[in-house]
Amino acid sequence: MTAPENRRIVLAERPTGAATASAFRLERAPVPAPAAGEVLIRNLWLSLDPYMRGRMSDAPSYVPPVAVGATMVGGTVARVEASRDPRFRAGDLVVAMGGWQDYAVAAADGVRKLPAGFAHPSYALGVLGMPGFTAYMGLLEIGRPRAGETVVVGAATGAVGSVVGQLAKREGCRVVGIAGGADKCRWAVEGLRFDACVDHRDPAFPEHLAAACPGGIDVYFENVGGAVLRAVLPLLNLHSRVPVCGLIAHYQGEAPVLGADFAPALLRAILVKRITIRGFIVFDFYGPRFEEFVERMSGWLRDGSVTYREDVVDGLERAPEAFVGLLAGRNFGKLVVKIAD
Repeated sequence: MTAPENRRIVLAERPTGAATASAFRLERAPVPAPAAGEVLIRNLWLSLDPYMRGRMSDAPSYVPPVAVGATMVGGTVARVEASRDPRFRAGDLVVAMGGWQDYAVAAADGVRKLPAGFAHPSYALGVLGMPGFTAYMGLLEIGRPRAGETVVVGAATGAVGSVVGQLAKREGCRVVGIAGGADKCRWAVEGLRFDACVDHRDPAFPEHLAAACPGGIDVYFENVGGAVLRAVLPLLNLHSRVPVCGLIAHYQGEAPVLGADFAPALLRAILVKRITIRGFIVFDFYGPRFEEFVERMSGWLRDGSVTYREDVVDGLERAPEAFVGLLAGRNFGKLVVKIAD
């Protein structure tokens, strides 16, 4: 019998400007073997997320970059194939940082076992995983919305934004989404039950956003930056809160769109309106709060108060193309790659 091989997608070069599929390379290698305290996993589902663009750059960040020639990082749902740790056995389903590849060896301390009978394993990479937890902690812990307030969220139909808006609705807020295109805006209102959604591609976007927020903005969940932030700034209310979890408009090295005068305008608004802006990385909150989140979010999914949408791409080899599309806003919902059954 032919031994299985490991397909892996590595970083071929550091992109300058917008990432393209040429930045990646598909390689084949022997399947690795686990050492003591490790498990060999077979990746089934791969999460594609905007933060990965930052890992392709060698600019200073909160984690080291992916080395050129190394396997691209990424969260996965995987099946344990072999274990050298008593906590895991072959057949267990786990969540790990398995990367863009078929097989990976992971430290047992770095993987999380999914409960038996977990209905939708890929959900552990989205609404019940890192993106959902980002929305949960960023909005409820930092944004602290109150009933009757107006909450605005960028990338409103994405993995994080769609959850943010729905949680804000649960808190009794008026929710205005910002998304790219009429179809996404329509789904934000009809599918996610937002009060309004504004297309940031519309030339009159700032005017439309102002019309959708006649009472100003109390919480702005920031994951975009760029021209969206410029349109939001004059609408922020006294004592408004701005959780910052991402800046997708700036990940691809685009020329600045805020203008030379923006920093003074931003600082003046922060001072005069006493705005709280707090950046956060979801790693900051892992621990007991994650279990709380999973329990509560699972209940909201069951009772229908939270809706979830996946954008599924079939095949590891299609991950680079799908990732480039993600950065261009072509996905609709949480983007995952199905690697194997």
